[in-house]
Amino acid sequence: MSLCGQVWTITSGEHRAEIAEVGAGLRRYTVGDDDVTCHYGDDELPPKGCGTTLVPWPNRIRGGRYTLDGVSQQLGLTEPDKGNAIHGLGRWARWSLLEQAADRVRLGLDVVPQKGYPFEVHAEVHYALDADGLSVELSGRNDGRTHAPFGMGSHPYLSTRGTPLDDVVLTVPVGETFEVDDQQIPLRRRPLGDDEDFRAGSRLGDRRFDQGFTDVRFEDVDPPAEAQAVARLRGDGFSTSLWLDDAFGFLQVYTVDEVAPGQSGVAFEPMSCAPDAFNSGDGLLLLEPGQTWSGRWGIAPS
Repeated sequence: MSLCGQVWTITSGEHRAEIAEVGAGLRRYTVGDDDVTCHYGDDELPPKGCGTTLVPWPNRIRGGRYTLDGVSQQLGLTEPDKGNAIHGLGRWARWSLLEQAADRVRLGLDVVPQKGYPFEVHAEVHYALDADGLSVELSGRNDGRTHAPFGMGSHPYLSTRGTPLDDVVLTVPVGETFEVDDQQIPLRRRPLGDDEDFRAGSRLGDRRFDQGFTDVRFEDVDPPAEAQAVARLRGDGFSTSLWLDDAFGFLQVYTVDEVAPGQSGVAFEPMSCAPDAFNSGDGLLLLEPGQTWSGRWGIAPS
């Protein structure tokens, strides 16, 4: 078995996606011979969170500490160099197969009560392919007896397909970013600086991002009949769009010269809440017993 556990392959025409058991991760997405996303092999751990599902929080919690209902909680520090808890509890868990067909797969995870997160949440990820691309539905349900702090997100990397990172053009549909401290924890929201405004599409050049954004600009589209925002990566002879619905009010952008050997990529990370939302409350959901949250995003290559 590979280090990422069992891998399920789904297809639709020339579209092919590999979904990993560990982290419910998008291990690879191709159309014909073209890699739409960055990828990794059987004998590798997902590099830099490549493709993984982030639950019950995305991004970082400062010091792994937060307080809810007057009770202080301490999570394990999974980003020890910055002293944070990062990307939730499902990243290294084996998710269970709930449904499988040729063009779709649905995985689930019971997040059990534990030190630092004494809550009971059930999460699911549903990947599906069609002629337009890949769609992903995330959901979470509180199976416990008290309300539970909750956030969810994904960590896909769009491949630059051999185009140097300096030469790609990014479109990022956001109006605000965060001023952060040395732990990359938000201190406050602020308007975009000139070198951060990619709403109209700009060449990346020597700029690099590991940055959270909000004020996501959603537009009504049909089909599907829902509000969407669209981020884009354009390079030599290709364009890849990542769309997200309005369940995701936050977007992390991470530009990496080498996600894996020979692969540069741009992570557009849909997030239901801000970094450190367990402390700031920015976008945080408090799921009541039996309450469910869901959100959809997807990748459209061309």
